[in-house]
Amino acid sequence: MSTHDSFLRVGMVGYAFMGAAHSQAWRTVHRVYDLPARVRMALICGRDEPKVADAADRLGWDGHTTDWRRLVESDDIDVVDICTPGDSHCEIAIAALAAGKHVLCEKPLANTVEEARRMAAAAATARASGVRAMCGFNYRRVPAVALMRRLVADGRLGEIRHVRAVYLQDWIVDPQFPLVWRMQKDRAGSGALGDIGAHIIDLTQYVTGQLITGVSAVTETFVKQRPLPAGSSGLAAQADGDGRATGPVTVDDAAVFLARLDGGALATYEATRFATGRKNALRVEINGSLGSVAFDLERLNELEFYDASRPGPEQGFSRILVTEPEHPYLSAWWPPGHIIGYEHSFTHQMRDFVEAVATGADPAPSFTDALQVQLVLDAVSRSAERAAWTEVAPVLAELPA
Repeated sequence: MSTHDSFLRVGMVGYAFMGAAHSQAWRTVHRVYDLPARVRMALICGRDEPKVADAADRLGWDGHTTDWRRLVESDDIDVVDICTPGDSHCEIAIAALAAGKHVLCEKPLANTVEEARRMAAAAATARASGVRAMCGFNYRRVPAVALMRRLVADGRLGEIRHVRAVYLQDWIVDPQFPLVWRMQKDRAGSGALGDIGAHIIDLTQYVTGQLITGVSAVTETFVKQRPLPAGSSGLAAQADGDGRATGPVTVDDAAVFLARLDGGALATYEATRFATGRKNALRVEINGSLGSVAFDLERLNELEFYDASRPGPEQGFSRILVTEPEHPYLSAWWPPGHIIGYEHSFTHQMRDFVEAVATGADPAPSFTDALQVQLVLDAVSRSAERAAWTEVAPVLAELPA
């Protein structure tokens, strides 16, 4: 790692929702945690000059550019943080790794298995030169989720038998909502499946320590044409009954699938943007031979835990308030009972990434881990197309020898 005056100099590509979340974390992380390197928010990149200049000022970056290649090639950058739509992840990440930059890339890793394979291979090659890469699945860093994983790893649930995961949103229920990039396959890769389904795939595999081996899936696109956003270009358009320009939705609105995990557990997954009334409702429940545990993102500081070893009259789901300093990540925050929020998961993500980069450790999830999630997404898509049980391809078959 090359740092200047003990600073890790970060360049970020993208400045919208995820860019803002990452910026907040970069601003905060070395002020909360005692890290082996501090962070300098050196450069932010976006295509629109006035907007990226405003973002740099508003989000706390030292400078800005409209050319991501300039950012990647700069000798004044140690880390490239990629917060762009999925269609650009592969090109930017591979260029950054080749330039000797550590890379943090938002999920899902890429739009296709082929792109993810190339990224994982590039990361494996760069690792030999001390360059590190990580994919940003931030929900791993929610303290209650990390505690959930600890309970499973410690054997408190016994043999894992069932995994139940849903991620429900409703932000495109209105058919007049415009055709933004998240509804275009060439930009986003997939719809609810890759956008929010990837989160619950990674989260459940992380918590259980088991990988999905096969799936049976259905997907649906409920609204197949949407109004084009103002100033749209390059999209195939037609007129609706009122003469407004519309374009085709080329991704799924919802995905539901059954799965088997390699430890023998059965699993169900649902990811949808059409759960009317649900804004960002992620819930995971794990049932084992000795107990159960459940996490609900809308109650982010809590776990529900059932311990079947307790005497019968004392059995029942109990609420664990995850705010103690002994709980994951929380020793640096507030006194017990003082809750934290969504944005803290990104601060924890940056803490783990900076510590790994500064000490030469391997951050997780790696690009290879994220490739495995991409292989699950691909199996779900193929299963839905074929209406058949579909095996998940092994990761090693996707990487060069």
